[in-house]
Amino acid sequence: MQVIEIANDRIYDRIEDLKAELSELIDYPEERFIEIIKDVGFECDLCGKCCTREFNDHAFLLDADVDRIKMIDPDALVPAPYYEYCDQHGRFYVSGYALRFKADGSCYFLENGRCRIYDERPAICRIYPYMLHREEGEDGKVDWRQISGLNEHGFYNADIEDEVCRKMAVETKEYEAAFLNQEIRFSELIQEHFEKNGLKHVKGVYDRRIRQFKGGAEIEVFVFHNGALEKNTVTKTDH
Repeated sequence: MQVIEIANDRIYDRIEDLKAELSELIDYPEERFIEIIKDVGFECDLCGKCCTREFNDHAFLLDADVDRIKMIDPDALVPAPYYEYCDQHGRFYVSGYALRFKADGSCYFLENGRCRIYDERPAICRIYPYMLHREEGEDGKVDWRQISGLNEHGFYNADIEDEVCRKMAVETKEYEAAFLNQEIRFSELIQEHFEKNGLKHVKGVYDRRIRQFKGGAEIEVFVFHNGALEKNTVTKTDH
């Protein structure tokens, strides 16, 4: 029983950290983010690089995105990588789905350099390359990150209208808030699920199963979606 309590303490700490980040996100000055967007002046050059594994190792989907993709083509969905937890039985748990990559490393929906579902594309694709979350940098310092992929693709220093900057800032902040809320709800469900079923997160089991997974073994991954856990069987070819 003590081991389970220790495991749940870890989950509790994660929930508190996520709630703190959400509070900081809500308080982040919108005008400051608008100034950053305007200063960077990013303009898409339609290169399609952001839709490849080389530049983005996964596109995390919010629940609403998943509902839409399931209606379009459910085969496009795969459990998001970087599973958060693994119980003592070797079952993994992750907070959402991602878009599947094709064998050539391009997004499942990318054809001839263009998105097949552009009008229905996920929220993260709509706001890219903007982001607004706290992340550890190369210097080890955790600070706000606002832009992704600078100097890797696209045009810069374009003159972007104030209203467009404001719209992008609002949409980005809404996405990040929805993401954090989804992470919080997932962690709260895992805490309850582990306590109810006598489960615990075991790092040794996690590491061993990941090694087996990389060697070609199948693993069970329970994906959080709309307040429940959906069972998936995954091999390394799915990622």
